[in-house]
Amino acid sequence: MNRLTGILLVVLSAAAFATLGILGRYAYADGMDALTIMALRFSLAALVMLILLAARRESLPRGRGLLLLIGMGAIGYVGQAYCFLTALKYASPGLVALLLYLYPVFVTVLSAVWLREPITRRRAFTLGLALIGLALTVGPAGGQWRGAVLAIPAALIYSVYILVGARVMREVSAIRSSAVIFLSAVAVSFHKKAANGPQQPATGMGWAVIAAMVGIATVVPVVAFLAGMARIGPTSAAMISTLEPLVTVLLAALLLGETLPPVTLLGGALILAAVLILARDELRQTASPAPAPEPGGGLAPGVEQVARQGDH
Repeated sequence: MNRLTGILLVVLSAAAFATLGILGRYAYADGMDALTIMALRFSLAALVMLILLAARRESLPRGRGLLLLIGMGAIGYVGQAYCFLTALKYASPGLVALLLYLYPVFVTVLSAVWLREPITRRRAFTLGLALIGLALTVGPAGGQWRGAVLAIPAALIYSVYILVGARVMREVSAIRSSAVIFLSAVAVSFHKKAANGPQQPATGMGWAVIAAMVGIATVVPVVAFLAGMARIGPTSAAMISTLEPLVTVLLAALLLGETLPPVTLLGGALILAAVLILARDELRQTASPAPAPEPGGGLAPGVEQVARQGDH
């Protein structure tokens, strides 16, 4: 049951994160730039998490865990977003998206090196299947080498973010972790924004888009991903997250009227097949008994009691 909950949390995270690209389209149409979106998104998300902490009478983490979380927010979260957005200036969105979703490969390799997770034949097959599906789904087309040079570090930064998060989640709840990550991202994004000048939403619809970004595309997916990763490990969480671009493509077709060619549907089927294989393998594993959670930790009493089992 613990692993099933973890899988469902990561699926929820991927689906929620997938809305970010669609909401970004509306934000750009309202006159905002990337730095404005980042600054408002992170600052309001941090405010939501602080309110949650106060309501639950929890405090921010301290010591080594706090320093790692600050690094995850200031370097990992902002660094990945900055590299990704800059890469879009030089390469097609499809190519940049495909290169970003190399991160499950990086997570698998880094987990084998740092965390001694074995790369089984079945895991390698599942990962390859997901990557082929991604290639077909996003449909990369052209692009300059500078875009690729920036997109690949975005994938690598996010991989390290996931692995560091797996370590921190052994000791700190998802809500406390998310609060520090967002606060750290706020400090960096507002520093970058100050040099660019103010560019706030122009209409009420623009503010509504930002609100949706905060709730649907930031708070929910970040907390859900951290909580799910604590249950099933970083490699499996990264692989299940490959559902995200499929959901993005489907939302683009539904909300923006973009067509879905047969090759995209084939890619989506391969991603779903990879995720189903992984989910079946996870459920067949014997879940380790989880130690008692820290007081007040997690999403809700009896639901987000994060198992500090680390890697499986």
